[in-house]
Amino acid sequence: MLKKALPAAIATALLAGAAASAQAVEISGNVALTTDYKFRGISQSDESPAIQGGFDLGFDNGIYVGTWGSSVDFDSNDGFDGSLELDYYVGWAVPINDNIGIDVGYVYYDYPGDDGAEGDYQEIYGSLSLWDFSLGLAYSDDYYGETGNFMYYQAGYSLGLGMFTVDFHVGYNDLDEEGFLSDGATDYTDYSIGVSASWLAVDWSLAWVGTDLDDEEVFGTDWGDDTVVFTVSKSM
Repeated sequence: MLKKALPAAIATALLAGAAASAQAVEISGNVALTTDYKFRGISQSDESPAIQGGFDLGFDNGIYVGTWGSSVDFDSNDGFDGSLELDYYVGWAVPINDNIGIDVGYVYYDYPGDDGAEGDYQEIYGSLSLWDFSLGLAYSDDYYGETGNFMYYQAGYSLGLGMFTVDFHVGYNDLDEEGFLSDGATDYTDYSIGVSASWLAVDWSLAWVGTDLDDEEVFGTDWGDDTVVFTVSKSM
């Protein structure tokens, strides 16, 4: 794995380059409260509420740098001591035309206070948006818990219905080693269907999130079971 200082070094280099090019900078932030922090179909908060937030710097040339954090709870995993996830990322997102766009980047997942589980890992990612469809993939050379190579393939579709947006998502997780899964499993599919809307200057979403994993196949828990997730968020 790369050292934790690497994301900061990348961000510093990009910021310096952008400043030298006199790029205009847009600063944005977000905060959210969710009933369950689900990542790729698996609960990261022991099926309990989580508070989340982050901020981004975006430049005219499409480069962006940001960080995002969430409370986490992996108490059922005896080797994990952390209660916080911090993600650091840098990428480049540009529209090809009004209907097609690309986004490529790097993200580092950091779990401060996690001294025993080797949870920190890095990924490179890319996605292609085609009208209301999206296709994406991510790769890690040493996934969560030092479980080796990992590939993630995903597809999504967004449907606008007046003030509401309906989002469909499916992802395939291909792990090199068993890791946090049990019964010898090294792959699984996650999926979600969600409805979102903006009201009173706040974003509201309700989603059905799940996986095709059997009961107690994630750390011996039901974290991969189908769940309804309600989220309230605010962009700034």
